[in-house]
Amino acid sequence: MSRPQTFKQIVLNERPVGDFEPNTFRTEVLPFTLKPGQDEVLVRCTWLSLDPAMRGYVRDARSYLPPVKIGEVMRALGLGVVVETGPGTSLSVGDAVTGSWGMTEYAIMKEKTVTKLNIPEGAHALDFLNTLGLSGMTAYFGVKDVAQVKEGDIMVVSGAAGSVGAIACQLGKRAGAKVYGIAGSPDKCDWLVKELCIDGAFNYKSETFREDFKKIGYVDVFFDNVGGDILDMVLTRLAQNARIALCGAISQYNATKPRGLQNYLSLIAQRAKIQGFIVFDYAARYPEAVRELSAGLVDGSIKRKFHIIEGGIEQAPKSLPLLFNGGNTGKLVVNVSDERKANL
Repeated sequence: MSRPQTFKQIVLNERPVGDFEPNTFRTEVLPFTLKPGQDEVLVRCTWLSLDPAMRGYVRDARSYLPPVKIGEVMRALGLGVVVETGPGTSLSVGDAVTGSWGMTEYAIMKEKTVTKLNIPEGAHALDFLNTLGLSGMTAYFGVKDVAQVKEGDIMVVSGAAGSVGAIACQLGKRAGAKVYGIAGSPDKCDWLVKELCIDGAFNYKSETFREDFKKIGYVDVFFDNVGGDILDMVLTRLAQNARIALCGAISQYNATKPRGLQNYLSLIAQRAKIQGFIVFDYAARYPEAVRELSAGLVDGSIKRKFHIIEGGIEQAPKSLPLLFNGGNTGKLVVNVSDERKANL
């Protein structure tokens, strides 16, 4: 394959006030002059992960990572292949790697900022953007450390058909809990029950949702990805000493003024705990999570589902709204290029 003349990248064009807009991002076509230097590698992106956290990345506010600046490449985790190496690197051309190079077809990366993929038995490369990647790490430490799920717990997961939620459901079952999911369509609820084998699922758009939800009794663990009205409702249904793992609040990410909670006094009455957490705080323990999640993939107790977007890197910003309108089931990823091509 001949060396490309140009490559594309997606940069932040302006900060959205509410939802992502068509002019939030722009595509730049740059001359291909990339050359890795000392301890650097040139990576060609093959897959990109699309995640709800991206809405926070473009908000000019204090958070666990600095906001993406106007004109900067949009932050994103990806899979790629090394196509050229600089002096002093131990990686080789053709090595599959993962890293946060963003929405770009090619990137120069310091070798220490990418991770060579060692794919366990029963897994494949794409799992490192889902079960064996940040989605899996988030679910694992949220369930194990924050929520401290134990056998016999009644556990509820909101956003249960998303990448983190689906893994959290399955980890809850592995821990011996009775697990219920909340999702936004009958098809998603059917998938959760029939494919992931959880104990029940509720469509929050159903007219009988709140009454149906009461039938499961009081909740010991709530793994929350949604926030807003759903969180406020579950606060009224807590068991004593309940634990809430506050993983995300996707219902509020596009709100110009996020809704406050009304029913938080139940935390006092039920001696309950609500705790936010960030997966990067557990980086030193990622190998522990990968071992257990890999075992689940091998024995079949952990299943995965991908929502794959074809069409190249320009489809990445166009597909982001799927995360916020319920348009995806499973892990949302974009196929940027053919992972089998290792050379330029």
